[in-house]
Amino acid sequence: MRRSYAWRLAAAFAGVGLAAALLTAVLVNLFFGGLLSGYLDQQQQARQDQVVALLAGAYQRHGSWDTSELNALTPSLRMMGAAVAVEDASAHSVWSTPARPGLAMMPGMGPGMGSVSLGPPERLSVTVDGSMVGTAVVRLPVQGQLTANIAFRDAVNRLLLLGGLLGAVAALGLGLVLARRATLPVRDLTQAATRLASGDRAARVEYRSTDEFGEMAAAFNSMADAILEEDRLRQTFAADIAHELRTPLMILSSQLEAMEDGVLGLGPASIRSLQEETHRMSKLVADLEVLAAADAAHFSLQKEQIDLAAVAAAIATEFGQLFQAEGVRLQTDLEPAVIEGDPGRLRQIMGNLVANALKFAPRDGWVRIQIRKEANQAIIEVSDSGPGIPKEELDRVFERFFRGRTARAGGSGIGLTVVQELVGAHSGVVEAGNAGGGGAVFTVRLPLVAGSCPVVRNTAA
Repeated sequence: MRRSYAWRLAAAFAGVGLAAALLTAVLVNLFFGGLLSGYLDQQQQARQDQVVALLAGAYQRHGSWDTSELNALTPSLRMMGAAVAVEDASAHSVWSTPARPGLAMMPGMGPGMGSVSLGPPERLSVTVDGSMVGTAVVRLPVQGQLTANIAFRDAVNRLLLLGGLLGAVAALGLGLVLARRATLPVRDLTQAATRLASGDRAARVEYRSTDEFGEMAAAFNSMADAILEEDRLRQTFAADIAHELRTPLMILSSQLEAMEDGVLGLGPASIRSLQEETHRMSKLVADLEVLAAADAAHFSLQKEQIDLAAVAAAIATEFGQLFQAEGVRLQTDLEPAVIEGDPGRLRQIMGNLVANALKFAPRDGWVRIQIRKEANQAIIEVSDSGPGIPKEELDRVFERFFRGRTARAGGSGIGLTVVQELVGAHSGVVEAGNAGGGGAVFTVRLPLVAGSCPVVRNTAA
């Protein structure tokens, strides 16, 4: 049978309480035993002094050892439990208490309460007016075996045991209450996790605290928010894919039906149209593969130290003929900046930014790639002489499948999304804005490796 954590915690409280009570009992017994032993020694000495005083009084009253006077002391001596023998100054035996002294009774003892063992004999001098008149051989009861002492010690131990048991019960009850209160956030978290796993994306933990349970609740709520956002993105992504594929599929379907019905002849123009739509779908699928690769870039980066200026120079060379064909100048302003990054992914970042700028740059316009360093960051800045980004579109340029209305040519609308994913995989940020004199500006900030190359600028038309 599974026992709850609250019960285990409460049992731990009770165990600690009982252990503390037992430890207290042991310490009290040790401490009390020492005190009791000293007290009993004092009592034993007092009884010995009392016996000697009685005998000295009996001698003083008669001026000698008188047997009848000594016999009169027998009840008093037996009340003390003492067995006494008297010797005169010459060490001759004078008198002793009657037989069976072991049955001597202590105060508060009644007949039938049992005998008491006597201790070893003690020889005590009896002095009258400064002269020793005899010796008392005294045996007193062993203090640890006296019924009153035993009863007192047992009463203390019973009290300590009862206190320990009551403390354990109180600790169990208090521990159960505290444990149930302490584990309440865990139970709420368990219920919320179960609801979340069963599909309830609105499941959250309502726990506000600065302790570990509060941090755990906040982490769970953040995870649930992330799952909800992932679900939304997945649904949006699926809807966007369906939207992007719907148009070419409808064109292909309608053209094929027209050919089948004889409305449209199977000529070079119709075949070219079908090929264009097929190419459009193939490009869309390829773009989706690129986007999927960018989403997983955190797990596939092959990082090494690389100079962004060298990457930008290679991109300028790669796009040179395309820019000439479009009648757009490609300018570079490159300062060596070394970072830890994946060369292929960095080429992809710059290539997408340059290709995007080319879409918006007018003929006889320009696109500029700039690499520079600011503090501990490497900056990639791609700007153009186009119309810039409309204010209402600035917050959407990195959305999947978004295409600005001022773009010169069509596309899948995921190039900038790929840039954002890859920059994030390199622990950087990308921003979109407009230059003061017009044109769009995309700025990428990446962590710079300490001790980069010195400033070296170059410009290419």
